[in-house]
Amino acid sequence: MDAPQPTVIARASVRNPGETPRSGVVHVNARHTRRFTVVGNHLAQHPELSLTARGLALYIQSLPTGARIGIKDLAPQFPESEHRIAGALRELETYGYLRRTRERLPNGRMVTRTVSYNRPGCLPEDREPAEPDPEPDPVPARVPAPAAAPSAPPPPLPEPRDPVDPFRWQVAAALLAELRRVDHRLLLGAEDIDRLAPAVEAWLERGARPESVIAVLTANPPPQIRNPAGLIAHRLTAQLPPPLEPVPRAPAFVPPDPFQTCQTCDLAFRAPAPGHCRSCHPDLKGTA
Repeated sequence: MDAPQPTVIARASVRNPGETPRSGVVHVNARHTRRFTVVGNHLAQHPELSLTARGLALYIQSLPTGARIGIKDLAPQFPESEHRIAGALRELETYGYLRRTRERLPNGRMVTRTVSYNRPGCLPEDREPAEPDPEPDPVPARVPAPAAAPSAPPPPLPEPRDPVDPFRWQVAAALLAELRRVDHRLLLGAEDIDRLAPAVEAWLERGARPESVIAVLTANPPPQIRNPAGLIAHRLTAQLPPPLEPVPRAPAFVPPDPFQTCQTCDLAFRAPAPGHCRSCHPDLKGTA
């Protein structure tokens, strides 16, 4: 006789056992023992971040240290466009989950340094405080100075109301690339241009001319520009012009008909072509 086959399926733990709601979601959770990432609810339930930004943050936090997360590296991994991925990276940078800086290596090469934070404002090797010693040390210890509060994240970059305009984006990207012709210190990398181009689009959408935008971004630069992308981002945000109200225009001037000489009584009258005045016109006699 054949041995009976086991048919019992291991049951995953159910959150709040015995309190099954009548409606809504019911969680069935299995404990992960390998290849998992811990994510805080502050990210999973963030009230401002888009779903794309939250998913991208989860993906970045699951990567090993040293993984490349440039736009060109991320685009093949997702169905979203490079433009949408760039927008999600800007969101994560705005709310403190990501920090990207440009650094110069000893050989002179510029590289982008990216830091991912699983909790905004945390420091490297951030740990919970240790339990106090039950027997206090009789030797007075130096009380450490309170840690400085993390700086508030910078305000978000302006974004156009209509983000789908490839021609306007090309104009904005070309404008940012041209800044180095005005000031060689304003040399921006490709990733910085992708990140800042939507902010320039917002200026163009509000009626600013490209030459005016360049003048504002390059006027009175500081003596030392250590972070050109940060300087441009600050000016694009702080000096965003208001939208212009449409200017009422007077109706176009319509010149009157030229003077003509009546072919019957030689009286001058206005008409588009030579002919008879109103009194002499055979079809208008008696109607004056």
